[in-house]
Amino acid sequence: MRDDVVQASSVLAHPPERVWEVVGAPERYSRFVPEISWCEVVEPASPGRGPRCLIRLRPRRGELVEEQIHAVVHRSGEHVVWRGVADERSWVSVELHPLPDSRTELVARLMLPSPRAELSRSALKRSVQEIARRIDRHLSGDPAPPEDPQRNKATTLRTASTLVRAGVLSAGRPDKVARQLTSLAQWGATLAGGYQAAAGRAPAEPALHDERCARTFGQTEERSNRLANALAERGVRPRDRVALMCRNHAAMVESFIACGKLGADVVLLNTGLSASAVAKVIAVHQPVAVLADDEFARVITDVRGEFLRVSTWPEAEAGYPTVDELIAGAKPARRKPVDRPGRIVVLTSGTTGVPKGARRPTPKGVGAAAALLDRIPLRSGDRIVVAAPLFHTWGLAAMQIGMALRASLALVRRFDAEETLRTIAEQRCDALFAVPIMLQRILDLPSRIRGRYDLSSLRIVASSGSAMSGAFVHEFTETFGDVLYNLYGSTEVSWASIADPDDLRAAPTTAGRCPLGTRVAILDEDRRPVPPGGEGQIFVGNEMLFDGYTDGGSLPRAHDLMATGDVGYVDADGRLFVTGRADEMIVSGGENVFPRPVEEALMALPGVYEVAVVGVPDTEYGQRLAAYIVPRRNARLHAEDIRAYIHQRLARFAVPRDVYFVPELPRNATGKVLKRLLNDDTWPMDPDGGLAPVWPGH
Repeated sequence: MRDDVVQASSVLAHPPERVWEVVGAPERYSRFVPEISWCEVVEPASPGRGPRCLIRLRPRRGELVEEQIHAVVHRSGEHVVWRGVADERSWVSVELHPLPDSRTELVARLMLPSPRAELSRSALKRSVQEIARRIDRHLSGDPAPPEDPQRNKATTLRTASTLVRAGVLSAGRPDKVARQLTSLAQWGATLAGGYQAAAGRAPAEPALHDERCARTFGQTEERSNRLANALAERGVRPRDRVALMCRNHAAMVESFIACGKLGADVVLLNTGLSASAVAKVIAVHQPVAVLADDEFARVITDVRGEFLRVSTWPEAEAGYPTVDELIAGAKPARRKPVDRPGRIVVLTSGTTGVPKGARRPTPKGVGAAAALLDRIPLRSGDRIVVAAPLFHTWGLAAMQIGMALRASLALVRRFDAEETLRTIAEQRCDALFAVPIMLQRILDLPSRIRGRYDLSSLRIVASSGSAMSGAFVHEFTETFGDVLYNLYGSTEVSWASIADPDDLRAAPTTAGRCPLGTRVAILDEDRRPVPPGGEGQIFVGNEMLFDGYTDGGSLPRAHDLMATGDVGYVDADGRLFVTGRADEMIVSGGENVFPRPVEEALMALPGVYEVAVVGVPDTEYGQRLAAYIVPRRNARLHAEDIRAYIHQRLARFAVPRDVYFVPELPRNATGKVLKRLLNDDTWPMDPDGGLAPVWPGH
């Protein structure tokens, strides 16, 4: 053997044909090999020719490497040799030798020319043995070994260290620090307590900015005191419910804080709800007051019931008192701390009908802020553009984390891509909180328009709310640099994981890693941990799991964790990946199929702007997939080409039988695709088989 070839071997307790299920599936390598973060088959194997793949790998002490590889030897169940396309001096050989008792010897040989030849023979041997153990456990169905419970625990020291690094805890004038700490001690880590603490520490610093006004922390404190007193005079009491139907602006935040000072629960109404849905939500939750922007006045007027109506964004004479009028006529006296902090009710996204109310927990302390700051490096005093709706869990998180950081929030009432860039440039903003469809609209702007704005101050673009395709992540990162952070979570579990720029460079579709104090487990149908590399339902544990739905329902729990309703897996380096919604899985010809991998593959096609894949009934196979595609401008796509493209990259049963070209996808107010509407006969589409028309605007 040549001196520069490193060899190692290990014995597995399974026959070669079983081991080949992993060795012969390069798209699954990242689940077993920590150094491989991504492997995508770009040309499948065919008779006499092995597959060709795009691979990203990171030696333990090296930089991320991306290259194409192809299998120059590919004997099923026996031997595969991977060689670099650009550099044929690099190759890896894996041979499977049958042993007695249905065992297999796995022999790995590695040739990595300098300067990438970093693995010693002893290191390679250890690595091969570790990989072999993962494969063995996977094939045996043995659960993955439990994580060290202390590994990600939110200890007092780690929490304090995170908060000090972000500037949440910092030295200052003794009297101001005392006022800050007293407010937090009396009111807790609530919006009322946080903004009162910020006013005590930095009253003259900017707190809120919208298209009509700017407020300091001191002004926000006084106005919310007056508003709380005005609402109390009109009958709002502790534990009453107050509904808010507002877009992002200062009056909404002030109303939020005022309700907290009264100990009233806030019900956040989605601005995209239909009039009938609003009426149903109000009938279920029975608020004593509804504070709404004037554009929703007609919706609120038509709702039956006796409750106080207040205008939060006056545009015309609606006949209701405005927030400013209530504030002007009320006393500025501070409210006394309440026995029970007001709770927040967030409506679920409502993709399957009328949304349910989810009771958000009151943070037990500043640990909730530390969890996000552990993975997203925001700092005290940052200027944050909040484009995500405040009624949405992600917009709410932006407001809560901004409160802890004493950040200045630039509130975007109606999202416009160019106006958002103008705000970032003019106010020298450090961060943007948005949902993925907003980032897509920014990316859609012509480069000449994006180039008008100086975005050099922008360090963080924090996104959540729906999945981002790998193609989008790559394009956004190439355009704006390593600023993208993606949070995976839900209304019910808050957060599960956060992907930072390093994660997204390594694996663009990853949901990232758990923040401080959060645990994720992948469980099977019997609520047992799956083997290494296995898929299962995603369960999450943290201190911000919701308190249940307002109708008394909840979500399944196991091992002190809560179900997300999603299915996924964890790769060998600890990154979480979401395969799809459990309720979206279909069974086609006896095979389990998820739409999301098909959507991911289609989004890589240059002519595809957006795509949604759903399951539909099939008389022969039980169910089949249907793809709804929004083409890019001037793109000409044919349904048969779409099917052929997927057939090359995914299994036969993942090929969509039906392909429709549509001008847009139905979405709710937060940009989430409403897949239930795609099967509606009234939704516009081109029949299967035709060329995609040239839709304007994409």
